[in-house]
Amino acid sequence: MNSHTLAYAKTLDEKDRLASYRDEFYLLENKIYMDGNSLGLLSKRAEKTLLQLLDSWKTLGIDGWTEGEHPWFYMAEQLGERMAPLVGGKKGEIIATGSTTSNLHQLAATFYRPSGKRTKILADELNFPSDIYALKSQIRLHGLDPEEQLIRVKSDDGLTLREERIIDAMTEEVALIVLPAVLYRSGQILDMQMLAKVANEKGIAIGFDLCHSIGSIPHELHDWGADFAFWCTYKHLNGGPGSVGGLFINERHFGKEAGLAGWFGSDKSKQFDMDHTMTAATDAGAYQIGTPHVLSAAPLIGSLEMFEEIGIEKVREKSLGLTQFMLDCIDEELKDFSFSIGNPTDTSRGGHLLLQHEEAARICQALKAAGVIPDFRTPDGIRLAPVALYNSFEDVWQTVQILKRIMTDETYKHFKNERGVVA
Repeated sequence: MNSHTLAYAKTLDEKDRLASYRDEFYLLENKIYMDGNSLGLLSKRAEKTLLQLLDSWKTLGIDGWTEGEHPWFYMAEQLGERMAPLVGGKKGEIIATGSTTSNLHQLAATFYRPSGKRTKILADELNFPSDIYALKSQIRLHGLDPEEQLIRVKSDDGLTLREERIIDAMTEEVALIVLPAVLYRSGQILDMQMLAKVANEKGIAIGFDLCHSIGSIPHELHDWGADFAFWCTYKHLNGGPGSVGGLFINERHFGKEAGLAGWFGSDKSKQFDMDHTMTAATDAGAYQIGTPHVLSAAPLIGSLEMFEEIGIEKVREKSLGLTQFMLDCIDEELKDFSFSIGNPTDTSRGGHLLLQHEEAARICQALKAAGVIPDFRTPDGIRLAPVALYNSFEDVWQTVQILKRIMTDETYKHFKNERGVVA
């Protein structure tokens, strides 16, 4: 049977051990959702736990901090413990708190202590802008010039990075390394294990942005020797828009003073002593700053149940199957339309694919009009993310067929080749 047909897609769906989880989600009516790497869909379990936490506020008032099924005072730690298997962390190394950028600010303020020759931060030119903004800001806070102190490793092709080039940039002048686990445009997975090993040998603190990897690929951050990591939970973890972020601190740094102190970083048994001398938590909890975002964390309680039932390895197995099937369909059906593949085609790809075309903005608008939800990335990128928990192989086949029809009929020409306010 040909590996790019509807019949083959249906066969794969019949064999799919995760197919039942599709019914757990609110699928958009008459649409195929391919944008789970930007915002995951709402699950019925996430909705249930959000309503439960809302009800605890309604029925318990302030006693919700310590009473009810999910006491708010301990939510950050409990959610951190439940995310640990997804990042390869040990007990106490993960906390659910803040947002991607606020957590990066906290971690940079903690680990970036320029002195002597070591004054530079090593990053890359393909990273998401928010990380770069934060790192430049941290450099300025030390009275230094970001143009001199921020190293951004170059890409050969504008899409991917070579680990050897990153390692070559780990000089005696580097005080901190911050890199993406999965590149947000091309979906390339960096070899975190190798990079952490070399950074450890050179005595440079290294951390990873897991926004496009958590819930999509397995990690072993503790065993790899990463010093820290940070992430959002609204993409592959399906925590909802603005859901609380997370961070990882390797246990070898337990007791290290957080760069940015806040009341909720206290030892919980001491927090309400109200002493002006802080007694910090001895684990990742020390890196909290403010009050937990209870209602923004609530959906994660339900969402994480599914990852616990399935295991990240099975999620990754299906994800690779979905993206490989999409690559096969693209290769067969779209070969006459000047598309190029911008993502790695081997297993160093993450959970989404990048199709490149000079008319990408128009094509994305045409896809939406035809019932497929993609993601545009300037200047020429169409990101497509078939998500293991709720997309089917038939979804993938239908997406490519719709895209072929758009190109054949040139319906994309009905739209302007420019992005919207939110791409």
